[in-house]
Amino acid sequence: MPQFVIEREIPGAGKMSESEIRQVSLRSLQVLKEMGPQIQWLHSYVTEDKVYCVYLAPDEDSIREHARRAGVPADRVAAVRRLIDPANLK
Repeated sequence: MPQFVIEREIPGAGKMSESEIRQVSLRSLQVLKEMGPQIQWLHSYVTEDKVYCVYLAPDEDSIREHARRAGVPADRVAAVRRLIDPANLK
């Protein structure tokens, strides 16, 4: 299944409390459950004002539908074309 990186602009994301992060995450997981196994959240990186999420999904439309239903932005969605792992460069 294709992998996508989603950039979410969320001012103050890096200052969100554990409770706030948990609330948003649980809402996202509920929407994922409703949408079925064709879309999966792998992990996210939180920076000062953005959250970068890595998902498996059949297409970009599924990613955007999830964002709409979960009430979170999906400002940029990019399909991963290649993974470079420095451990495999030897």
